[in-house]
Amino acid sequence: MASFSSYIFLIILFIISVGASEIKSIYLPGTYQSSLLVKKHDEKTKIPFKTHYFPQILDHFTFLPKSSKVFYQKYLINDQYWHKEGGGPIFVYTGNEGNIDWFAVNTGFMVDIAPKFNALLVFIEHRFYGDSMPFGNNSYKSAKTLGYLNSQQALADYAVLIRSLKQNLSSDSSPVVVFGGSYGGMLAAWFRLKYPHIAIGAVASSAPILQFDKITPWSSFYDAVSQDFKDASLNCYKVIKGSWAELDALSTHDDGLIEVSKLFRTCKALHSVYSARDWLWEAFVYTAMVNYPTEANFMMPLPAYPVEEMCKIIDGLPKGASKLSKAFAAASLYYNYTQTEKCFNLEGGTDSHGLHGWDWQACTEMVMPMTCSNESMFPPSSFSHKEFSQDCKKQYGVKPRPHWITTEFGGYRIEQVLKRFGSNMIFSNGMQDPWSRGGVLKNISSSIVALVTQKGAHHVDFRSETKNDPDWLIMQRKQEVAIIEKWLEEYYNDLKQN
Repeated sequence: MASFSSYIFLIILFIISVGASEIKSIYLPGTYQSSLLVKKHDEKTKIPFKTHYFPQILDHFTFLPKSSKVFYQKYLINDQYWHKEGGGPIFVYTGNEGNIDWFAVNTGFMVDIAPKFNALLVFIEHRFYGDSMPFGNNSYKSAKTLGYLNSQQALADYAVLIRSLKQNLSSDSSPVVVFGGSYGGMLAAWFRLKYPHIAIGAVASSAPILQFDKITPWSSFYDAVSQDFKDASLNCYKVIKGSWAELDALSTHDDGLIEVSKLFRTCKALHSVYSARDWLWEAFVYTAMVNYPTEANFMMPLPAYPVEEMCKIIDGLPKGASKLSKAFAAASLYYNYTQTEKCFNLEGGTDSHGLHGWDWQACTEMVMPMTCSNESMFPPSSFSHKEFSQDCKKQYGVKPRPHWITTEFGGYRIEQVLKRFGSNMIFSNGMQDPWSRGGVLKNISSSIVALVTQKGAHHVDFRSETKNDPDWLIMQRKQEVAIIEKWLEEYYNDLKQN
């Protein structure tokens, strides 16, 4: 089961200095300056982002001839509220493992607070994702090209781009605050630690920076998913837990694939019953992650508190129905809340958000071991570094470095370490988000603050404000704004004195 657990882990991750005279932000011939429309507040107000491309070097850490190769890194910018003359701040989103447009659309919090701070908004795309491909269509060709895809190169990209942007805008005195959610939140936190001279603070939402090595129990993620469903309904939890055995039993039947295809209303014949398992697994995991208090469309269109809605479906079905049919009915909420799907494609789904580069990162530096305990609603599974390494070697020809992240960025005894040299960081987590177990959940110092909500889900605080937001979410955002305001006041006061 170790390799299967590793495979599921890859599925759920998504799911983050050169002078102005040398490198300038330019528009490529034939490229565009589009308007990305971000929905805000009442879904009617639209904030345009202009798309730019920055000539970025391939390798920031060597001086080999190939290291100076240039690729064009996409970033989005909005200066609608920026007061450049007053040294208005620059809010930078450290892009995740996907198209930057997707993260801009789903990070309305930055748009919401920009007018208050007169801030410039910048969203930077992570190398090897979206349109920021160093080797074009050959970027994923082999380890020789993918070797330039890692978090350290990405952080250096952000540092170079931010410095050049400030110089080009003649805004050297403008303070920079970095924001990021999930992997982007990890990058925001690490950017503050690695480049404190560039960013005065970091807001890291749902950032599992402690999910490495043995800092966090390996079963914590799936235990948290299971707890979400158990809290919604004990019967719901038991039904899902029992559905896997029924699915496994079908795999031994001669007509098992046909029965599963009928039950799951597949668009075409299945090649393996395990496709149905993956389909169910993904639905329950993602739904737990995005168990938002309001209707949302991040991974999929979903109602408010979708975990509870899934469990209502299970609890409302006749007692005589099989556990597997109940699990399928619940999972259908995730895949078909809009009731537009006539059939389901359980195999060969599209990567609409451009996430597949994460497989390489998970096989190299971003090694987060995960297991399923007996308390989990998923089948028990173990994790073997040896088997995981063999799988990665087979797929990419490389071996993972399971201890590199904690060597490069730390993590062990974080309370003691960061208390002595870190500052100006917000770690926000919602305990219904399974990634929260690998996050910072306690204040480390007066300026390294953990904001934890019991009902919060995956970076819910970064979503746009709505009239239906619960009081706890409104308060969390107010706390974040107050802390950022304090950072900026301290910065401007120091600037006046120097």
